Amino acid sequence: MTGVICLDKPEGISSFFAVKKVSRLLDTKKAGHTGTLDPMATGVLVIMLGSCTRFIDFLPESEKSYTARVMLGKNTDTLDITGDILEEKDVNVTEDELKKTAEKFLGDILQVPPMYSALRKDGVRLYDLARQGVEVEREPRKVQIKELKIYDFDGSSFSMDVTCSAGTYIRSLAFDIGESLGTGACLTSLRRTASNGFSIDKSLTLEEIEKHLENEDIEKYILPIENALKSYEAVTVSEAQGKRFRNGGELDLNRIHKDFCNSLYRIFAPDGSFLGLGEADTENNSLKPKRVFSANE
Repeated sequence: MTGVICLDKPEGISSFFAVKKVSRLLDTKKAGHTGTLDPMATGVLVIMLGSCTRFIDFLPESEKSYTARVMLGKNTDTLDITGDILEEKDVNVTEDELKKTAEKFLGDILQVPPMYSALRKDGVRLYDLARQGVEVEREPRKVQIKELKIYDFDGSSFSMDVTCSAGTYIRSLAFDIGESLGTGACLTSLRRTASNGFSIDKSLTLEEIEKHLENEDIEKYILPIENALKSYEAVTVSEAQGKRFRNGGELDLNRIHKDFCNSLYRIFAPDGSFLGLGEADTENNSLKPKRVFSANE
């Protein structure tokens, strides 16, 4: 099976296990996800199936959206409620103080990635080091908080809706808000509502996938790979050019009636079938195959 499916990942399993489960259900040997979700987190997990896995590295780093619940007064080693408590503090914060503090994190900010993350240090995952009790220095990274809404504050916990750039850690955002308030904070729940241009209302639970398999209509929920690559401009080539492209041959830009810049393009055959991604080289007037798509791979 080839294409893209959006899973509403359940709580309590890793993204890796979720992909394995979907792979077994759909009886496909190749599957991979984009954008890891912590075991505690739920929500949108975009899964590439079959030969679409070859395009994972080319998915644009689009903004993501989350809904989270945050508890003030506790700092943990994982920055969420699943970790060991490192510090507890009294909470004496008004809703107005909370909202004004949160507003400071809107826009471009520097964020230190958590130790319990999938980032690598000298080839080793940070979470593997953390589990060994090793903490290493992490360079702050520039991220963007585009929207941040605080609500349902009960004096010690609050909910927040966040839209942010790729690479943002909501656990770190909660921790930083807690540090700024002087209370500490950790996540108690996290749900991703949008990722890579796909929203939660287009995502299926594992149970729904099983149901559609039983009903034999799962195919209508498997999206074509080109849907995930819409940020790249589309180019239609001739039948002869398409055959050459499929075989890994470069195309002459002068023979394609279009103004090109040095960028990636979605390449389509005259019948509308997706051929892959091509990289334009305007200096040499060539369109080079970057990734060729084969539905039967």
